[in-house]
Amino acid sequence: MNNLERPLFEDEWLIAFDKPAGLLVAPDRWDSNPHNMVQMVRERTSPACFNLHGLDREASGAVLFAKTKAPTKAATGLSVSGRVTVEYTAIIRGTPPPDTDGMIDYPIAPDPHWPGRMRTLSSHGSPAETRYHVIERWRGFALLNVIPVTNVMHQIRVHLAEIGAPIVSDATYGDGFGLALSEIKPKYKRKDVAEKPLLSTLALHSSKLSFDHPATGAPSVITSDLPDKFEIALKYLRRFA
Repeated sequence: MNNLERPLFEDEWLIAFDKPAGLLVAPDRWDSNPHNMVQMVRERTSPACFNLHGLDREASGAVLFAKTKAPTKAATGLSVSGRVTVEYTAIIRGTPPPDTDGMIDYPIAPDPHWPGRMRTLSSHGSPAETRYHVIERWRGFALLNVIPVTNVMHQIRVHLAEIGAPIVSDATYGDGFGLALSEIKPKYKRKDVAEKPLLSTLALHSSKLSFDHPATGAPSVITSDLPDKFEIALKYLRRFA
């Protein structure tokens, strides 16, 4: 994996990498595939290295790891206390609420009918809060900056789907369709062959991590550029939608 040869950030205690869409961060009870990011990072750095936060398999972007056990409790404490901020960039289908900034606060619980899937509940679920900011709007699509205040599995995807704004290419909480040029380009001429989407992976990217360094206490920021196909999708949305 070439991404592991070019860390986004590295010092004596921490290391961060760009995760491509489709790669597990770590095995879970629904998918124990040994091919995962934790294993690959351990092979590159140290057997003691492990991730300090999660990222959905379908998503891409920055993931932070501790190299040793020394800063782990401090880093975990920072995350629990809310002093670590993970910012995501997302392209959604549909129309978000008219306000540019908003908060979604539906409780979330596992879906008893679909293992590995989550759902919103009016009560009895885990408290979940997601802040969002609408960066750009187009016909039927929008670009969002999203910050989960809490840490619940699939939180962003569940919450955005709940307000009628599922993430592009989300097969679990949306229609699973990628972004096709025929959807947005006026007078698009269809060809006989099947159309290849501009973006076929989940349009959710971990773009910024902000935290106080667990060893030094210094304010730290790690950023991750959007994948090329994500940028291409934005280019065509801005041009035609």
